[in-house]
Amino acid sequence: MNLEICELLEPVFGQKVTVQSSTATGGGCINQTYVLTLDNRERVFLKQNDRPPQNFFAAEAKGLKILTQADQGPRIPQPLALQDSTTPRFLIMEYIEESAPAADFPEHFAQSLANLHKVTQSHFGLEHDNYIGSTPQKNVPTENGIDFFRDQRIRVQQEIARDSRKLPVSTDKKLSKLCERLWDYLDISGEKPALLHGDLWSGNYFPDKNQVPCIFDPAIYFGLREADLAMTELFGRLPQKFYDSYQESFPLNPGYEERKDLYNLYHLLNHLNLFGGFYLGSVEQVLKRY
Repeated sequence: MNLEICELLEPVFGQKVTVQSSTATGGGCINQTYVLTLDNRERVFLKQNDRPPQNFFAAEAKGLKILTQADQGPRIPQPLALQDSTTPRFLIMEYIEESAPAADFPEHFAQSLANLHKVTQSHFGLEHDNYIGSTPQKNVPTENGIDFFRDQRIRVQQEIARDSRKLPVSTDKKLSKLCERLWDYLDISGEKPALLHGDLWSGNYFPDKNQVPCIFDPAIYFGLREADLAMTELFGRLPQKFYDSYQESFPLNPGYEERKDLYNLYHLLNHLNLFGGFYLGSVEQVLKRY
């Protein structure tokens, strides 16, 4: 595979290159990831999957390019090369070195994320489907944000869980009733379709060596921006000054604290589908609240 990688990187650097070393990195459960050091002293980031779903890495490369639309948004790793195959098994990207967050990183991150969310279009969804983890993510263009969240997010995950028998009948019924009542809980007045990262847990962002916020491993779409913010609270939480700074930059409708668990229900259902029954209790806890 190294020869193939070197051939793909030759036009990127304008010269022949060879891989001098490969260092595995942690943090992913779907793909294998490596930092490759080249003989021209450059480093690149490799994501590999021996059995990826259809268009898996192509969709990620598209998503990374779309995320660069934001003026003063987060830094996005540039996709450099995609394996030339009907089902590419690897994607090569710009390598960005992580650094420890400085005290003011949360504010800078909040402001750049708000700028990303200000990128909009006429409808919710996207012109192509992609993936959330390894689960197919449907992005059928929809005029209304609640309809999109209900039909393209919650109900799709519900059907997957139902078909794989991971969802007890009683929980399934509660979920269906909640879908019918989402209009009672979600306030989307004044909200336009916002460009979202889509999977913004703590493992998918960091500051670079200059403290510029970087985001990666996206599951992008145009959706309700509270979904991105809610995901930052699902597995740990950023300092409060992140949320305060975001609110100053791009105010939310009142009541976000009461709505955030509804947005995270999508991710909890996806984790139930990907990783099994450990997440069922979390799904049921959310359903008890509404």
